This record gives sequence, structure tokens and C-alpha cells, in this order.
Amino acid sequence: MQKKVVEFTNLLRKAGVRVSTAEALDAFVALDEMSLDERELFKDALRTTMVKRSDDIPTYDRLFDLFWSGFHDLLRDQLAQALAGMGPDFDLDEILGALREVLENMDLDLSALAQSLLGLDTNQLEQLIRQSGEETGVEGIQNMLQIGFFSRRILEQMGFEGAGEELRELLERLREQGLAEERVQELAQLMKAVQDAVRRAVRGFTELELDKQNHDYLERFRRQSLEEKSFYNLTEEDIRKMREVVERLAQKLKSVISMRRRRERKGKFDLKSTMRRNLVHGGVPFALVFRQRKREKPKLAILCDISSSVSNVCRFMLQFTYSLQEAFTKIRSFVFVAELGEVTSLFRDNDVYNAIDLALDGGDVINPYTRSNFGMAFFTFWRDFLAAVDHRTTVLVIGDARNNYSEPRVWCLREIQKKARNLIWINPESPGAWGFGDSVMDKYLPYCDVAEECRNLKQLSRMVDRLVL
Repeated sequence: MQKKVVEFTNLLRKAGVRVSTAEALDAFVALDEMSLDERELFKDALRTTMVKRSDDIPTYDRLFDLFWSGFHDLLRDQLAQALAGMGPDFDLDEILGALREVLENMDLDLSALAQSLLGLDTNQLEQLIRQSGEETGVEGIQNMLQIGFFSRRILEQMGFEGAGEELRELLERLREQGLAEERVQELAQLMKAVQDAVRRAVRGFTELELDKQNHDYLERFRRQSLEEKSFYNLTEEDIRKMREVVERLAQKLKSVISMRRRRERKGKFDLKSTMRRNLVHGGVPFALVFRQRKREKPKLAILCDISSSVSNVCRFMLQFTYSLQEAFTKIRSFVFVAELGEVTSLFRDNDVYNAIDLALDGGDVINPYTRSNFGMAFFTFWRDFLAAVDHRTTVLVIGDARNNYSEPRVWCLREIQKKARNLIWINPESPGAWGFGDSVMDKYLPYCDVAEECRNLKQLSRMVDRLVL
């Protein structure tokens, strides 16, 4: 057991969970005081001694299930499915009983694998697969392209084809011994189903080993796939997972911002001033001089089109920006379809996720169930809120510029840009579609300092990076 705990400890470390030697020793002490038959108690004991951060709990839970019981449950399920597929009239106990009676009078020398297949011995099959996996070096698997290779290697190491040949010869001998043809056919069907189940189980074992040994790689792969998935194709499950990815990206940006702030407080090294100051020391730089430049935090005004075509862009943009509030002096949020209204108070009085949901429903300040009219929204902002825009304000517009052939009122956007520090437009449509149909993006472009396509989280992250750095 201690060897298995050490292996599990190394697996956690490989996945990025910080487990010290002292904590591993604490786990040994804890296991000495409890029964290993109680799975949940065993799991809680290891987690209590090994996991220090709440962020590591999901990784621990996943690796615990993979390491301690993942393959056993998989093998058992595969065999159960094989038996379930034999049909309602299939009586396993009766067939195995008849088989045992015939085998007692036969002199057979079957391999361990053939005996395990014949007796449906789950524990023995698991032991043979794990042993063959160790001998083939499956713990060195690195990517999904190697799953087929290692699965074949494990089956070869087990002698799977040889065991299958032994079982076929056994069926012929049973037929010669006088076993009813109906029983022989049932046994042949059973053995084929069991062998297919073991093949699938071996592949599943290889996939689990890949997941165990490269947990961090697979997590990065899943996260990257999600980051590159179009907002238009997100499911409810994708949106839930995307929140976690946004939080990680926001935390990464926070760290970058924090490092930049520290560098700015210290200032940039000034070589000329340093040399002049140290002339009295013969040019030896005893005193370093840094040139400091105070950088003001920008203010941010977000104008979100909350029509269904861009709702997911708005959702994640708002989550990003409100996760990075320390990068801005002040953030004000506005939503519009045709009417425009301010929803800043929603983010002050509610959790960010609840506030986003409320904002995308119109926040009880506008009617979201109408046709888009960007011109009307910009006119309302120019009339009621332009005084809040100054040389420190970045105005961020999120929308597809589909104006339903209404008057675009380009001059309103021009006046907003004149007063703002800069005006950035995020559009989920491809630039090739700008200006076609009812799109008036081509008319707004001359008054945008930055206008970019943003249809997935990777592009959105890059945009936020430019916004705050």
C-alpha cells in the first residue's frame, strides 16, 4: 500500500499539486489509523493530508478516481455490457456449470489469460492488464496518437491472440466430447463477447493512463479547444466551463498587470543619469537612477449590444472586465438593442454572474425584445452620457453593427470618439461581412481606433490584453 501511495503522490506532483515529503508521511500515519475498506474515508484522509489549496481539490478528486478505481470500474462495466448483450434467454450460471462438468474430465493446460477469460475473473484480468502495461512502459504515453500503439502492445504482451486460439481449440474439444452443439455455440458467442470487452477495456486502460500521466496536458488541450470554439456554437455546458477558463485567463492578466505596476513604481533604468551621478565615484555605479513615468489608470465605458447574436461575447467581455477592475479607475456599463440604459449598479449590488444575467435581460432599464438600432443607441449615449467621457476614458462597443436599415447616425460615434481617449469596437462577425446587408460597420470604422473580429475566447483574451496593458 505504501508503494501505491508514493506512486499516487508522484502523480499529484506531476499534475501540479504541491505535496511535500512530510505530507506524504502524514498520509501513511493517517492510513495506519483507519480501515482501507471504506473508500470515501480513505479518499478524505489522503485529501486532508495532501491537498492544501481549494483550487487543487478538483484535480485531486479526478486523479484519485483514475488511480484507485478508474480501471477496475471500467473493466467491470465492459464485462457487464458484454453479458447484457447475450440476450434475455442466456443463462450464464447454467452454461458455466455445464462447462465445469465437462472440463473436469479433460486434461487441459490453459494459460492464465485463457483461464481468466473462461472464468470471467475480473480481478485476474485486471492484474494481467496492469502487469502487461508496466512491462510495455505505458506510463510513458504522451499524447492521444499513442493510444492505439500502446493498446496493441499490451494485448501482445498479455498473449491475447494465443489465448483466443486456446479457447477456439477448447470449443472444438468440447464438441468432440459430446457437448450439445447449442451449448458450444452459446459458449463461442460468450467468449467472443468477453474478448471484445477485454479489447475495449485495454484501450480504456491506455486512455486512463494517458489522462493520469498527462493530466495537465489534457486540461490545457481541453481549455485550448474551448478557447477556440466560436461563441455562436457554445452549449450551456460550454458556457459553464467557459466561466472557469475566463477566471483563469483573468487571473493571468491580473498577475501581468501587477508586475507592470511594480515595474512602473520602480521606474525604468536611466543609464545616462546613472553615469553622471557616479562620476564622483570614478564611474563605478554605486547609485542607480531610475526614470519614473506616472501612468494614469484609464476609465472604461462599455456599450453592449444585448441582442441574441452577440450575447455570449458580452457575457464573457463583462466577466473579463469586472474581474480586472483594479486596472481601471472606473467602469460604467451600458446595454442596448435600440434603447440604451446604464446597468453599472447591477455590478455594484450583485455577484458578477448574476449581474451579467440581469444585464443581458435588459436590467429592467430597456426593452431587449425589439429590433437593433445602433444609431438610436449612440444618439442616446451622446445626449445623456457624453459629459462622463474625457481624455482618460476608453469607450468599448460590443456589437455586430446590424442596424436593420435604420439611420446609423455616424456623427454621434464621431463625437464620442473625439472626447474619448480611444474607441474600441469588438465585432463577432468576420470582417468580410462588414458593410454587407444591413451591416453599417463600414460607416463606423473611420471613427474606431481599434476594430477587430472577436468570435471566440482566444480573440477576446487578446483584445482584453490590449485594453489593459
